[in-house]
Amino acid sequence: MINSAVIGLGVIGKVHISAIESLENAHLAALCDSDPGKKNLAPEGAAFYTDIDELLKKEKIDIVHLCLPHFLHYPIAKRAAEAGINIFAEKPLAMNAKEGEEFCKLEEKHGVKICLCLQNRLNNTTETLYKLLRQGEYGKILGIRGSVAWFRSKEYYEAGPWRGIMAEAGGGCMINQAVHTMDLIQYFAGSPIDSIKGTIGQVLDYGIEVEDTATAQISFKNGVHALFTASVANYRDENVEISVRCEEADLILRDKKLIKIKEGQEEILTSDSMEFAGKQVYGSSHVKLIDQFYKAVDTGSGDYIHPEEGMPSLRMIDAIRESSITNKTVKF
Repeated sequence: MINSAVIGLGVIGKVHISAIESLENAHLAALCDSDPGKKNLAPEGAAFYTDIDELLKKEKIDIVHLCLPHFLHYPIAKRAAEAGINIFAEKPLAMNAKEGEEFCKLEEKHGVKICLCLQNRLNNTTETLYKLLRQGEYGKILGIRGSVAWFRSKEYYEAGPWRGIMAEAGGGCMINQAVHTMDLIQYFAGSPIDSIKGTIGQVLDYGIEVEDTATAQISFKNGVHALFTASVANYRDENVEISVRCEEADLILRDKKLIKIKEGQEEILTSDSMEFAGKQVYGSSHVKLIDQFYKAVDTGSGDYIHPEEGMPSLRMIDAIRESSITNKTVKF
């Protein structure tokens, strides 16, 4: 039985609690949040702490789940790794690529396993599309488009003020809402990035420091070109759409389905589960990835999403921000 703890009991922390409780080989031993009022979220038998160091010192924990504001991801992961505890870390990996590089050193330095929660890679549609692209089923990839059109109210930022502060969030819609889409764009492209030209800004009058809208043109070394757009200024959360143009067909992730369009005919190749972890936009693969990581810890395997796999999206975010400031293309 693997003993685990969840640090951070916001919206996503509750998703992790539910996932852990669904696993046969997992025991939720402790929870931690700076708000003592969240003690009522602790299941029967689970200890509750408001101090992370006290939890790490008193509890025998095999895996700690980090569900914290972005600026706490690396420092708390470092403390857990130094204590010899394996880590399941929510996205983003870190505040920026420089901090992400330090995060990536923790596994080898402290002999622990760290899984980054890029759960959408394990969606059935994502896995199927990735396999088709790598096999060249429909010829070479010509282009990719990834689009995120969501809504975040002013109250959303007021409820969690860190979300609108650059020094605590590391950014806005790119690093918070669209980081999964950015990850999948480069994941599907299957090539290192060559250059990025992008722009970010604010179209909402919320008085926050971070961007609410971003657009970028991304060129990969294998010749693939991608368009990325993201905004939280939409009137509602619409499903993320990723379209891949191949020589012989268009392959589109839309409405939890993988759709092939060839010679004007649409065909649904596969679908995702309609059971969602928390909100619909989280998808359905949190449990799948957490289970995979727990098995890796139990068996000693390396079959999970390592921190290094979160670096491309951080580098993309840094480059788009730099390009927006300088109005120049950033070469990789």
